[in-house]
Amino acid sequence: MGSVQVQDFVAGLVGGIASVVAGHPLDTVKTRLQAGQGYGNTFKCVLTVYRNESLTGFFKGMSFPLASIGIYSSVVFGVFSNTQRFLSQLRHGDPAAAPSLTDMTLASIVAGVISVGIGTPVELVKIRLQMQTQPYNKANVKLNSTAPGSPVYRGPIHCLRTIIQKEGIAGVYRGNVAMLLRDVPGYCAYFIPYAMFCDWITPDGSIAPNPFSIWVAGGVAGAVSWAVCTPMDVVKSRLQADGVYLNQYKGTLDCMLQSYQNEGLKCCQEDQKVAYFPEPDQQCGVGEGSAALTKDSHPAPTATAVGTWSMEDSENHTSSIRSKDYFIIKSFTVD
Repeated sequence: MGSVQVQDFVAGLVGGIASVVAGHPLDTVKTRLQAGQGYGNTFKCVLTVYRNESLTGFFKGMSFPLASIGIYSSVVFGVFSNTQRFLSQLRHGDPAAAPSLTDMTLASIVAGVISVGIGTPVELVKIRLQMQTQPYNKANVKLNSTAPGSPVYRGPIHCLRTIIQKEGIAGVYRGNVAMLLRDVPGYCAYFIPYAMFCDWITPDGSIAPNPFSIWVAGGVAGAVSWAVCTPMDVVKSRLQADGVYLNQYKGTLDCMLQSYQNEGLKCCQEDQKVAYFPEPDQQCGVGEGSAALTKDSHPAPTATAVGTWSMEDSENHTSSIRSKDYFIIKSFTVD
């Protein structure tokens, strides 16, 4: 493994850990709004969690994502990068060739599929712990375990072990279909708008966009991605929170139908204000906080340069990406 690869991996790991710590409170609020009851709106949910569980309530379920963010980021973004390299080699005979829009879409789809296999168990444990509103102790354990919020798990390892014992391996991947329907469009809705917006706001003749432009492009792409992802994210959260106290849903389609029948389209909109904040949901597939995007006029040989969509190409009715080599997705790759 080269020194550049190690540096990229460490940078992604540190950035991922920081994003998890910073964004997990908002993720907890989002999960409570999606799968909980009686919270009303975002502000009321924040107050309720703080009053009943103090600040620690916002960080429930954080340890498992924190421990796995390095592996997740390395594998998923490594798959995205290497898939682009493979497609460029296949189409043009050169892995460093500028990826087309089709190549970016296919790479995003592959990364989304891979993310489900790695991320579903982590997301499941996180949500189960986030929905456990009472602390796990002898007094609380004696209470009715079917009451929403009553303590069931001591921590992430106990939670995972309990799920395997009661539900088997299939239980560990509860909600995987909903997560697949969320993550695959989510990756496409993030990377492609990001490239297009970066190209649009970069002045002609500039080698690279300034850091502020990259930050704005990431924010816009994240908002677009979450607008696409939120409906299926609600379904996924409800499926994964289900089964602890009650078994309300039979599957993804049943959850969608029940949610729509009971709440209408409101069920897909109640948490979007929270979701639009950059969030370290490492299973969402949008890459916020997990990919290190940096300016680099000469990308490292082990990372794939992500080109940007060219308006000139649109006018010429082509679907190629004009490569400016000014930012790369840093990932742990093995040649």
